[in-house]
Amino acid sequence: MLHQNGSNNPLGLTSNGDKIPFHPYYTFKDLVGVFLLFFVLSYFIFYIPNFLSHPDNYIAANPMVTPPHIQPEFYFLPFYAILRSIPDKLLGVIAMFIAIFILFFIPYLDISRIRGSTFRPLYKFFFWIFVANFFILGWVGAKPVEDPYIIIGQLSTIFYFSYFLFFIPLIGFVENASIYDII
Repeated sequence: MLHQNGSNNPLGLTSNGDKIPFHPYYTFKDLVGVFLLFFVLSYFIFYIPNFLSHPDNYIAANPMVTPPHIQPEFYFLPFYAILRSIPDKLLGVIAMFIAIFILFFIPYLDISRIRGSTFRPLYKFFFWIFVANFFILGWVGAKPVEDPYIIIGQLSTIFYFSYFLFFIPLIGFVENASIYDII
């Protein structure tokens, strides 16, 4: 997509007069960020190494008993909620992998002629609803498999897939039609 459309800013303006050299400004700026991250991670490693671990990691393993609540790490929770929201195991696994691979098709699903989101208020609105839905999926993935969480997970899963397959193309179609009405 970069070779076909080129690379530019969302406004489509050239800013040749406002450029500064990469080195030393950005080199120093990046080094400050690297060292800051290094010191924060060093603090966690050397002083509080168990801060981010789960308390269940300290329970002695019993091969005869399955733990009552198994959950993945926080970054897998939304996809785990999608997996659990479908009753059939095989379809749940397929839906989980499709939820990850559908992210690669966003450039092809977005048919809007405007590439940035600066001048797309409808797109911004649905994007923030999608972000909230993603956090809801993460929250549901950490909850036990019970009645209200199953229904919330199923509704959030439906919105997750409908955002990519329905809302993004529809928003692009509406925006393209409104652009031609203005011109």
